[in-house]
Amino acid sequence: QRGLLDDTLVVWASEFGRTPLGQGNDGRDHHPTAFSMWMAGGGVRGGVVHGETDEIGWAPVRDAVHVNDFQATLMHLFGIDHKRLTVNYRGLDVRLTNLDGHVVHNVIDG
Repeated sequence: QRGLLDDTLVVWASEFGRTPLGQGNDGRDHHPTAFSMWMAGGGVRGGVVHGETDEIGWAPVRDAVHVNDFQATLMHLFGIDHKRLTVNYRGLDVRLTNLDGHVVHNVIDG
């Protein structure tokens, strides 16, 4: 079946990466500062690399994406305006994307 990715968004991500340097044993520690994710279909532009880390993968040096931006971008791809989606928390209407979430248009097709 062709065209299934036109209507399906596939996301592979984690809440953290791994430190680029060893810990002195067989593993590496959690590293929430710089990590990779992968998206395909569902309105995502193919072949795009967005953002860049330093030469050892320790810290972002260009086009870092905050989790609020990631969530705003996902909601945009789902057809939801992240600025209008709120939840009432202790009497306040708050956004999932906070006030500083922005759609990352560079990764969107069209």
